[in-house]
Amino acid sequence: MATLVIPAPQVHTIPTSGGGAFPVRRVYCIGRNYAAHAVEMGHDPDREPPFFFQKNPNNLDVSGEFPYPPHSTDVHHEIELVVALKSGGSNIPLDKALDHVWGYAVSLDMTRRDLQGEAKKLGRPWEIGKAFERSGPVGPLFPVSEVGHPDQGRIALKVNGALRQEGDLNQMIWKVPEMISYLSEYFELAAGDVIMSGTPSGVNAVVKGDVMEAAVEGVGTLTVKVV
Repeated sequence: MATLVIPAPQVHTIPTSGGGAFPVRRVYCIGRNYAAHAVEMGHDPDREPPFFFQKNPNNLDVSGEFPYPPHSTDVHHEIELVVALKSGGSNIPLDKALDHVWGYAVSLDMTRRDLQGEAKKLGRPWEIGKAFERSGPVGPLFPVSEVGHPDQGRIALKVNGALRQEGDLNQMIWKVPEMISYLSEYFELAAGDVIMSGTPSGVNAVVKGDVMEAAVEGVGTLTVKVV
């Protein structure tokens, strides 16, 4: 093996409910996966082919704080269910997709909505609005042995105690097995890959000092303060 010319980057991990750490390889995020959210973003809620963008592994943050990012005055919350893979492959059959899941967590896809909107207008990638530092607050991962494969149940987010987002996991347009199978047709999935599975309607802006309380029934809760 060749000698490294700089120190190797640190492997980014998410804590697990059992006290271990899950190493993150890639982060895939599905867009507009709840019909009501598609409508509020100005799109047809019909079942069109799914599309994905990516965050970086070190965007996932477990500190419980979200630093308001620079170059934006319109940062939105998006609650999501995280799916963590223990194995992968290419062209995974739909009926085998859940065999690759290690567990699930509650997360937030924080979005610089103004910068994302500018990118959309110009036909450019979304990363400047999505993949900035600490843009993915996340709670501990719970293994399938503890929580099963949640496919229904309330998903909701409050800001300063007021309900902002609410839906049910069964309202996903593309279900978890479908996302895994579809992604594997275009990417070779592997252990450590994470999928953020979309957000229900009600996305809105936050300001410094806000406290976000996210909950997914059967999985857990996540509290994050905007600082």
